[in-house]
Formats: sequence, structure tokens, C-alpha cells
Amino acid sequence: MRPDLVVRDFQPDAGSLDARWCGDITYIATEEGWLYLATVIDIASRRVVGWATADHLRTDLVADALTAACRQRRPTGPVIFHSDRGCQYTSHQFALLANQLGVRLSVGRTGQCWDNALAESFFATIKRELLDTSSWPSRAAARTAIFDFIEGWYNLHRLHSSLGYRSPAEYETALAA
Repeated sequence: MRPDLVVRDFQPDAGSLDARWCGDITYIATEEGWLYLATVIDIASRRVVGWATADHLRTDLVADALTAACRQRRPTGPVIFHSDRGCQYTSHQFALLANQLGVRLSVGRTGQCWDNALAESFFATIKRELLDTSSWPSRAAARTAIFDFIEGWYNLHRLHSSLGYRSPAEYETALAA
């Protein structure tokens, strides 16, 4: 089994963008049925660097999120990706993809939600601030709202106490200065 390379250390590591990522999957109820959201979050900046939605829970869902993160960020050094022990994340298919992308996999312990606290915290936020505020008539409507929330609000404007009350974008800009 894969090691836990994060060991519940989700402190922002200044100057270490794209060194450690974490992710998970959540379920969104729509009138058409379930929509599943997989995320990849940079531990240093709290930015959602990759995400994907689907009407299934196959490994392709998490593979698409990790691929999107690598495509968007183009990490120059090794990246650790931390997750829970869900079957998608522990699959051979996902391990092969991670190896191709130069990503080292890390997993928390079974049944220990705190081992992936940052990913769980993001899902609590998106549910409280968006998903639980209304019903979703279709997967497309939920997907559009998720896009607007992540790309238009959370990454650009959502303040984080762990970042000195800055948004992920502001924090990354300050690191680059």
C-alpha cells in the first residue's frame, strides 16, 4: 500500500506551490441523479488546481481531475498527491497515470477523515456556500454553478485564515512577487 507522505500536515508551505496536492470526491444530488465532483487542491495556496465532474464514480473521474491539474499548473518538480483510500485512488489505472505525470501518490489511513482534512474542508465549504443553498434541476446546472464557484469565486476571492486572510490567487501572487 502507498505511504502517507502528508501525515496531516496541511499548513501552507510558502514558496512550495505545486509540491503537495490533495483531493477527494463528493456527491451532488440533482433531479437527474447524482453528479460526482473530484478535486485537486494545492496544499500551499488552497487553490483548486484541477477538478472534474461526471455521472459515474469510475477511476476516469479522478484521473481527469489530476490530468487537469497537471495541464493547468505544469509542475516543474515532483508533486505529491494525497487522497483517501478510495478504490479510484488506489487503482492500478490511477497509479499508472500518476507515474506518467510525474506525480507521487500518498494516502491516508482507512476511516480517518482528518488524514485528508483540507479536501474535506473544501467540500464542506462548497456545500455550505453553494450546493446546499438550492436544488439542482440537472447535472448541467450543477456543473455550471460549480465552475462559477471554483473558478470565479473560490480561487479568486474566497479568503482563508491560513493564508493570512487572502484568497488563493492573492496568496500565489504574493509568493511570486
